[in-house]
Amino acid sequence: MDRQTSRVHSREVEQATKDALKRRGVTIEEIAKIVYEMQFPYNKGLTMEHCVESVKSVLKKREMQHAILVGIELDELAEKKMLSAPLQQIVEADEGLFGVDETIALGAVFTYGSIAVTTFGHLDKNKIGLISKLDTKVGGAVHTFLDDLVASIASSAASRLAHRTRDLEEENETFADIPPEDTVPEAKVKGART
Repeated sequence: MDRQTSRVHSREVEQATKDALKRRGVTIEEIAKIVYEMQFPYNKGLTMEHCVESVKSVLKKREMQHAILVGIELDELAEKKMLSAPLQQIVEADEGLFGVDETIALGAVFTYGSIAVTTFGHLDKNKIGLISKLDTKVGGAVHTFLDDLVASIASSAASRLAHRTRDLEEENETFADIPPEDTVPEAKVKGART
C-alpha cells in the first residue's frame, strides 16, 4: 500500500475532532471558561475571546486530535456496550485504578510543557466547570475519557496563554494590548499555520 495514499489530511482529522466534541456536547466556549478561570488572576486584560483562540489553537495539534478521537471512540463504544469484558465494565464504571484515560489525556499535554502537566493535575483533581459535569455519572452516558480530555485541552490552552504572557511582559504589554488572534506566539511568523 502506498503510504501517501493512506494518509488522512489534516483538515479531515481536525474536522473529525470538532465533530466528535460537538457530538458529545462539548463546546470550545465551555473549555475556554475553564481556561479563563485558570488564567485570569495572572493576566491583565485577558478576555474570554483570548481563551477561545487559545483553545482553537490547541485543537489544531495532531497529538490532541488523536487523543480526543481515541478517547471519545472508547467512551461511545462503552455506551453501546461494545467493548470486551472486563474492559467494558472497567470503562463503564470509570474504575479508580483505571489510569489509561488520564494517561492518554496527559500524553497530549506534554507538547505544552511542564506548566500544562501541572495544570492538568490540578484540573484532574479539582474538576472545574465542564470537567465536573462530565465526571458526574448521569444516565447512560460514559465520559471516562472525555472529562480527562477536556482537562487536557484546557490545561494546554492555559499553558499557551502563560507562555504568551511572558512574551508580552518582555514587550511591556498585556493581553489588553493584543487582539485575541494574537494569542498565538507564532502569529507574527510569516507562513506559520496557527
